[in-house]
Amino acid sequence: MKIEDLYKLYLESSGVSTDTRKIKEGSIFFALKGDNFNANEFAEQALQKGAKIAVIDEEKYENEHFVLVKDVLETLQHLARFHRKQLGIPIIALTGSNGKTTTKELINATLSKKYKTTATFGNLNNHIGVPLTLLSMTSETEVGIVEMGANHQREIAFLCEIALPDYGYITNFGKAHLEGFGSIEGVIKGKSELYDSLKARQKTLFLNLDDPIQRKQLS
Repeated sequence: MKIEDLYKLYLESSGVSTDTRKIKEGSIFFALKGDNFNANEFAEQALQKGAKIAVIDEEKYENEHFVLVKDVLETLQHLARFHRKQLGIPIIALTGSNGKTTTKELINATLSKKYKTTATFGNLNNHIGVPLTLLSMTSETEVGIVEMGANHQREIAFLCEIALPDYGYITNFGKAHLEGFGSIEGVIKGKSELYDSLKARQKTLFLNLDDPIQRKQLS
């Protein structure tokens, strides 16, 4: 199924879900896989709980309300990016070693006084959480606020390719996730992928000029 066709089904649905325990009536269930689980096995259950359709990637499961794709996770991500492009609203992205969620909540609390905002729920800030955040935005959303987490190179860059943020802020560069990034220099490079994405698309960066690392972005 083409993303455009799946998007039409999404617009007619009540939203998306990846957890059979949180199914909304009329929603689309995405049967994700992990190291210790395979939600294809629960697609039928999702329909029984009210899902309109289930997106799966294993042919052995059959139901007229199943949509078979090559990879469920990639389909979720592609759908989120497609939806983001249709929204045409400003999106603020933030990352950093510490303080992401608190900063996101503060930004949301401030902007929601004037605008209809949709922000990352909790700390759902990874390759699954960011798409889910984008897909939770509706035609009523005026500003989107997306938290991005990472512990390896290229993860923030990938999330930016999905969310296409217009504004970005990095809270700080710390020693969190040193194992994944390899060094503090790796942390700086990885988190700065947000700024790299914004600059490449001529978007807006918010800089903490008290931070010498961030001041370098001015050069």
